[in-house]
Amino acid sequence: MAIQQITIPDIGDFDSVEIIEVLVSEGEEVAVDDSLLTLESDKATMEIPSPFSGTITKVTVAVGGDVKEGDHVFDIEVSESTAPEAPKAEKPAAQEAAPVAAPAAVAPAVSEPAQATSPVAAAPSATKPVNAQTMGSASHASPSVRAFARKLGVEIGSVTGTGPKGRIQQTDIEAAIKAVMSGQSSAPGQATAGSGIPPIPAVDFSKFGETTTEELGRIKKISGKFLHASWLNVPHVTQFDECDITEMDAFRKAQKAAAEKQGIKLTPLVFVMKAVVKALQDFPTFNASLSPDGQSIIKKGYYNIGIAVDTPNGLMVPVVKDVDKKGIYELSRDLMEISAKARDGKLSGADMSGGTFTISSLGGIGGTQFTPIVNAPEVAIMGLSKAKMQPVWDGSEFVPRLIMPYSVSYDHRAIDGAEGCRFTTTVGKYLSDLRQLIL
Repeated sequence: MAIQQITIPDIGDFDSVEIIEVLVSEGEEVAVDDSLLTLESDKATMEIPSPFSGTITKVTVAVGGDVKEGDHVFDIEVSESTAPEAPKAEKPAAQEAAPVAAPAAVAPAVSEPAQATSPVAAAPSATKPVNAQTMGSASHASPSVRAFARKLGVEIGSVTGTGPKGRIQQTDIEAAIKAVMSGQSSAPGQATAGSGIPPIPAVDFSKFGETTTEELGRIKKISGKFLHASWLNVPHVTQFDECDITEMDAFRKAQKAAAEKQGIKLTPLVFVMKAVVKALQDFPTFNASLSPDGQSIIKKGYYNIGIAVDTPNGLMVPVVKDVDKKGIYELSRDLMEISAKARDGKLSGADMSGGTFTISSLGGIGGTQFTPIVNAPEVAIMGLSKAKMQPVWDGSEFVPRLIMPYSVSYDHRAIDGAEGCRFTTTVGKYLSDLRQLIL
């Protein structure tokens, strides 16, 4: 038996590279080409394979340390029969480990340049938090599998490997995703499957004083999961604006008596719905959804507006269908009926499906502005706040005007900032002058 040192082979144009995983421990048996270390630079992730078969007798490095070519990282006890093969195994490792090389020693690490240099992998600040939770052999996987996991947002340390020595394979990543999607498992802290987001630490609040515990209602539990998923998956941007609704409100009040004779409550919300639909027709990207792979946008030729309704059981979002084809009175009836069904807990699945855009109104309660969460798979949502009289300069004097603040949150993957601003401005223009709705 003989003791051989294992050193870092040629790793290309790097003065030093960080160790993100130590895949073996003292006393562990390894075969030629078994992965020993995982290194990560700002350009690539690479695994260092063993040039010998034998037993690891000494580990001289740890996760978080930096290594360079020639650094001593392991001692391995090699049998006499395999010791003579060391030069043959080590030489190609040093020659072929460069990032531009192909097979042999570190070929698996550098044969995936497209994935290794993805935006996630290229930014150390993005990858280190995930790797910090995946130390040791619990996350034994090739760079290609690692890149596959990162692409799908799976924390590789939470996946059980079924390959040799517990090595994680692509099929293991796929199985983990299927398990979460089917409800067979969930990620810690209720985070999105494999997101790598650490859970909030548990605290015994009773140590500080008296507490009571009440279970969340069924609606809050259901809506909470959707809101959480949307917040984690959708890159939100919120555009804030305000508009002069003095003339609109005057018209509404003038129609109030006639509407009441027909049993209709005429609220500002129905006028907002009509203005929003007109703006959606001008900006069809807001009346859309992203494809599941995020590579296409699906624009919809129908206008179904979801209305967030505050009920005793929690927030619900019934959908008013074909808003573009209905007048103010018909929309008012629809809104009254669907709101009553929501408060009575009688909404059906059909009543809550098919929405293309959502409006959440807190104007009847108060507040100045808020940031609504996109009702995915929609790409945008509007939040209405309480209107109030304000002095507005008309060029010669201040005059009282009814100003309504509002906001629009949108999915930045589908909508950029300039388009978001144009949309909110357009909605405000239509609300300020209802005559433009018929143009």
